[in-house]
Amino acid sequence: MSLDLIAYAAFFLTMALTYAIMCLGLNVQWGQTGLFNVGIAAFVAIGAYVSALLTTPDAAGRVGGFDLPIPIGWIGGALFAGLAAWLVGALTIRLRSDYLAIATFGVAVTVQLCVLNLQPLTGGAFGIGFIPRPFGDLAGDPLAFGLSNLALMAAIVLALYLALQHLAKSPWGRVLRAIREDEAAAQALGKRPMRFRLQAFTIGGAIMGLAGAAQGHFIGFIAPDNYLPILTFQVWAMLIVGGSGNNRGAILGAVIVWGLWALSAATVSAFVPPEQQARAASLQIVMIGVGLCLILLLRPRGILGALNTIASLTRKRAAKSKE
Repeated sequence: MSLDLIAYAAFFLTMALTYAIMCLGLNVQWGQTGLFNVGIAAFVAIGAYVSALLTTPDAAGRVGGFDLPIPIGWIGGALFAGLAAWLVGALTIRLRSDYLAIATFGVAVTVQLCVLNLQPLTGGAFGIGFIPRPFGDLAGDPLAFGLSNLALMAAIVLALYLALQHLAKSPWGRVLRAIREDEAAAQALGKRPMRFRLQAFTIGGAIMGLAGAAQGHFIGFIAPDNYLPILTFQVWAMLIVGGSGNNRGAILGAVIVWGLWALSAATVSAFVPPEQQARAASLQIVMIGVGLCLILLLRPRGILGALNTIASLTRKRAAKSKE
């Protein structure tokens, strides 16, 4: 295997892991709590832009540019995205299913329009460049640079996975699943569903903001076109393919769907004439949609989807009674 191929594999996996972080955030909201968030792109964008403003050098004609260390930018991006999620959730968390989806989609469109038009703050359509990249001193060596970033992203994903697994097994996580399965029963036991829903929505939004910050620094440039509704579609497809309610499934789904997305882009570039490639790019969405339909038909809960909690308990009790 050539060094160039290893460097590309490291780049591919690093990008996939940034999407895996988004999927983990969505899994807290939907997989654990049943919150139908269609505004993923908004929280990712907030994390990316806040981190960029905190860490980029001062630039004429643009607010921000504090030139702070990258870790400060990532923490700031996650905190601001979490705060935005809390504010949105405080207003919309009482809405259910499709109503919550419509509200969060409106938030995503609003944020995208803000980053497009607030040029003194966000750079407008030109975006923000010269974002410092982790291990930037290794940029001259693509292999070392790629492997270093991959190791960093893998460590972040592993830490998030372990933390979220701990939360899922804690009393807090059990309450979330109880609310998702039967909110009335959880409320009858003295739990306050709205408070727990708001907490899950805030944590999920903060994780998405961290993903946006990490992705922006890895690429080194952000622009409003990076945070269109198609991003939300991608993350939802990743979670559904991997398995909603399962953190390992969220990570696996991100890698698989991102691989399919990259493969379809390479296929379009190889077999479609250059003058038609812009129009043929929509075939990527078609391929993701077809793959999503196949997964739903063959494995409705995803590749590693979690079993229904009540059904799982019923089966265990039935097995014990037979013994």
